[in-house]
Amino acid sequence: MNPGLLSVDDALAQLLGAARPVAEVEEVPTLEAAGRILARSLRSAMDVPPMDNSAMDGYALRVADLQRNSSLPVRQKILAGSVGKALEPGTAARIFTGAPIPPGADAVVMQEHVSASGDAITVNKTVKKGDWVRLTASDVKKGGEILAAGKRLLPQDTGLAASVGIKTVPVFRKVRLGLFFTGDELVMPGEPLAPGRIYNSNRFTLRGLAETFGCEMRDYGIVPDSLEATRAVLKRAAAECDVVVTSGGVSVGDADFVKPAVESEGRLLMWRIAMKPGRPLAFGEIGKAFFIGLPGNPVSSFVTFLIFVRPFLLRTQGILAVEPKAIQARADFDWAEPDARREFLRVKWNAQGGLDLYPTQDSAVLTSTSWADGLLDNPAGRAIRKGDLVRFLSYAELYR
Repeated sequence: MNPGLLSVDDALAQLLGAARPVAEVEEVPTLEAAGRILARSLRSAMDVPPMDNSAMDGYALRVADLQRNSSLPVRQKILAGSVGKALEPGTAARIFTGAPIPPGADAVVMQEHVSASGDAITVNKTVKKGDWVRLTASDVKKGGEILAAGKRLLPQDTGLAASVGIKTVPVFRKVRLGLFFTGDELVMPGEPLAPGRIYNSNRFTLRGLAETFGCEMRDYGIVPDSLEATRAVLKRAAAECDVVVTSGGVSVGDADFVKPAVESEGRLLMWRIAMKPGRPLAFGEIGKAFFIGLPGNPVSSFVTFLIFVRPFLLRTQGILAVEPKAIQARADFDWAEPDARREFLRVKWNAQGGLDLYPTQDSAVLTSTSWADGLLDNPAGRAIRKGDLVRFLSYAELYR
């Protein structure tokens, strides 16, 4: 690692060590809770299923009756949502998926394994006790934990909560994230592109990422390159948000005003990270808000958001397990001149099950991020030969 540069792991440890989870909890309808972070564990007030029921359309019967005669008269029909009578000895009941097993029955035979003639059936398959019977509490036991605190609720989680009758769930308040962008050269799509100006792609990329992670977004737009303007927006954003993220202006050039603005309004830890892309990164506090300053290059801001801001936001939301799961994958390319810093290369799955490398890894080439399926996390100084196993971070995992 280059002298004077902080490692990715050390910088991340400092960030996560400082993160304070949002404390406020609110009750939201279970129907609207997908994507929110569960503040307290949920327990079931009932057994699921609440009674023995049929797992198939077929016939409920007593297995012992089949030992005397494989033909049984059908004396009742039990639909889902209704309750049958006790099964008379030597008889069967027509039953449908989800319907309660009548008292006295101990198995269900699928309708495909039965020959029906008038009001009687002949069973054509060996039947054992318990066949196609869903037992009471075989899914969820009354009093048991169904969802743990700190979990981001997936659609299936809200379905699980609803299945035990939970109408509302306790979730943490959404993290309020403020974004602004520095640079007199920046303009928005639709505005005239004068010589020397560029469109502000970072605003779209970073705002989309923040919304992906369930933040309550506050976009303060493009801030002119002046200390006064930067201080004013920074002060306002810090008063209104939990976390403030900026793009650009965190280096030490004549037009980089974010660093002195943060130092004027709060405290700053200025870091230079041993990673490529994305060496400059700033972290600090302004009042009760955290501040993270990202580089201005499009790929650098994208990668540093995923590697640093993502886990910081997750921890602030109350999630403990924030490290993305990496997988081993095969490199189908050579990388003969690695950097002295840890690299995050844009790669894509190919039809042979290996990874291809985008031909240009320049930090200004935003096309590489859209083309790729994720990032190859390459240790500092490691050359890659075709066929080597590498550490791959998929977008699907990084967006989780």
